[in-house]
Amino acid sequence: MDALALLLAATFNAGTVLAIAALGLLINERAGIVNLGAEGMMLVAAIAGFATAVHTGNDWLGFGAGAVAGALLAAAFGVLVIWLNTNQYATGLALSLFGTGFSAFAGIKYTQEKLSERPHFEIPGLADIPFFGPAMFKQHPMVYFAVLLTIAIAWFLYRSRAGLVLRAIGESPESAHALGYPVRRIRLAAVMVGGALCGVAGAYISVIYTPLWVEGMIAGKGWIALALTTFATWRPARVLLGAYLFGGVTMLQFHLQGEGVQIASQFLTMLPYVATIVVLVLISRNANFIKVNMPASIGKPFFPGS
Repeated sequence: MDALALLLAATFNAGTVLAIAALGLLINERAGIVNLGAEGMMLVAAIAGFATAVHTGNDWLGFGAGAVAGALLAAAFGVLVIWLNTNQYATGLALSLFGTGFSAFAGIKYTQEKLSERPHFEIPGLADIPFFGPAMFKQHPMVYFAVLLTIAIAWFLYRSRAGLVLRAIGESPESAHALGYPVRRIRLAAVMVGGALCGVAGAYISVIYTPLWVEGMIAGKGWIALALTTFATWRPARVLLGAYLFGGVTMLQFHLQGEGVQIASQFLTMLPYVATIVVLVLISRNANFIKVNMPASIGKPFFPGS
């Protein structure tokens, strides 16, 4: 039971990274923008957050630095694809490559740096409950933030006027423009919010999840977060559940290794990526299911007055 509780605790921790990043990308895609640069944004945010935490000793400032770094990169991406109408997929890939190279260059001097001892968090009273206490109530506050963020985004998208406008822009930007809504500015705001959330996820990895800086430490999590939005059919609650599913698969490899299961480490390492591919293949078998749930204008340029 103790081993299972620890596995669940690690699952929630690992899933938090994917959930926060995927929720940011979901906001982008609900506005009709696909940002394939999540991996690069998370890497730049990881080094920005780690460097800030090293110099200030404050984790929350590190999260803030990561959010700012992610938002700035997303803003640059947004200007290119929203105002200059560059190809969203090519621009996103370029952003990912830029972020990978820039973070490696900027992080050279931080490879030997270490953060101070990480603070221990627990919810008084609930943390002492057998099994559930260690599994659920001894987590970093960002784990609970991911759950609250999911609820907030779901309410925003389906219960608020602003969320209705955002979804309308994702479905038919021409109609929204005809009604007088500033489509481009709203899309840029959505892209920047999505970038900020990817930045928070990247900073969480380097400041709390590891905590250290290693070149390329995001290790494909940005791509898994992108896959999660499709896996969840653009629904916030499903994003959270999917994040925990993939987080559990990721942590299972370490759990099995710790239990001495004789399976090649290379096979265990590839489990999260295999799971991602399998899920996407299963979902893609029904093309109509994807079309019904996918925002109609996703990935398409918008030309005012057309």
